Amino acid sequence: MKGSRMTPDAALARQIACYRKMTGEERLAIALDLHELACDVAREGIPRQHPEADEAEVERLLRRRLELSRP
Repeated sequence: MKGSRMTPDAALARQIACYRKMTGEERLAIALDLHELACDVAREGIPRQHPEADEAEVERLLRRRLELSRP
């Protein structure tokens, strides 16, 4: 594939094929890692929205966001 680029649809199909080859434990580990990454990103953003927030307040606001995101 020298000089050519993979289309977004082809990339998605390849990613799904890789996930299907994984065990449930491997997929769960990826999901938990992604959740932790999302929490870390939110932790970094909360002080920008709430400059007065200390570490405990950041965690409280993060938990509140997680609660609000549940169906």
